[in-house]
Amino acid sequence: MRQTKSKLASADAPILEAPYRREALEALVARYGSPLFLIDCNVVRERYGQLSAALPGVELHYALKPLPELGVVRALAAVGASFDLATSGEVALVKAAGIPAERCIHTHPIKRDSEIRDALRYGVRTFVVDNEDEIGKFVKHRTRAELLLRISFRNPTAAADLSKKFGCTPGDAPQLLALAGRLGLKVRGLSFHVGSQVADAAAHASAVDACSAILAAGRQTGQHPLDVLDIGGGFPTYLDGSEGEKIHAFCAPIRAALARLPAGIRVIAEPGRFLVGAAGTCLTSVVGRARREGRWWYYLDDGVYGTFSGQIFDAVRYPIDSLKTEGERTPATLTGPTCDSIDVIREGLLLPELEAGDVLVGRMMGAYTTACATDFNFVPRARVLTVNP
Repeated sequence: MRQTKSKLASADAPILEAPYRREALEALVARYGSPLFLIDCNVVRERYGQLSAALPGVELHYALKPLPELGVVRALAAVGASFDLATSGEVALVKAAGIPAERCIHTHPIKRDSEIRDALRYGVRTFVVDNEDEIGKFVKHRTRAELLLRISFRNPTAAADLSKKFGCTPGDAPQLLALAGRLGLKVRGLSFHVGSQVADAAAHASAVDACSAILAAGRQTGQHPLDVLDIGGGFPTYLDGSEGEKIHAFCAPIRAALARLPAGIRVIAEPGRFLVGAAGTCLTSVVGRARREGRWWYYLDDGVYGTFSGQIFDAVRYPIDSLKTEGERTPATLTGPTCDSIDVIREGLLLPELEAGDVLVGRMMGAYTTACATDFNFVPRARVLTVNP
């Protein structure tokens, strides 16, 4: 499990009322230093409840990838969530959180045998495959493992087309199911993922309908139970934080498609970004400043190699402002602490004149930020503080 800077024990975690007051954030920086990354468990629990209401009867398995933090895992476990694991490091994280293995599935389609054994040793029994070679890896584990066959549904409109890298074509599914049957493996059902930050749910609904036909045809052979459908993730967040208000309408086509499934199908989803995107807040301080070409450049203690890495890997421009609000605002440039010229967070941002020690706040930064941060230039990563545990 990746080590980050020290985290607060739950008993010591701050209680903050949203929206956070300037004085409260300044007090945290004064106490713990900066950069800081705040994870608000109240927001995580709220988003879980909203998605559960939008997809009634669907088991939500949090995909740890966007924010693999112990506090998030524990907060979600307490409200009934299950978990989607993809690596041995994620297995170690849920184990450290005390999550029962039966609440976990392993969804990486391509795995080392050691990763399979790590998950089996923990007690995970459900794994995802998408090709002949991967199916073959489970022959020696066939008495302990059951499989989901991942189907590819390309979606170029998604922010990340996750069916480009993984999944078999719908047409290849029958022969792969037959192969698994000949090898004595049990396939419990199908899975798919139509991409990250999906604009609308038509792709989900279309994939559900296609999988429904594959499940119905496959059941007729009697080789496999085929009683599970994993509909993946892709539920979007919005930089204004409005995803909680919009998710019920977004999921309407999915609900309609799920109602058309054959009887007795257990449905799983893998939300990640939706649950944690709005829960992350970054606090970073001005280290120094310079006048360049008539505007201020502010050099911060966090940047695109750190918590703002999502601007590179996830193509997101987060809402940023200074806690200082007094004074005329003029265009300024924010840069990170490394010696790399790529490490520029924002240009032309309207800010009051700042000085060393002034604090800026980045919001809607829960997904693919600290999870993607590096130690480049030996700059320490932000300290992670769980609030409202």
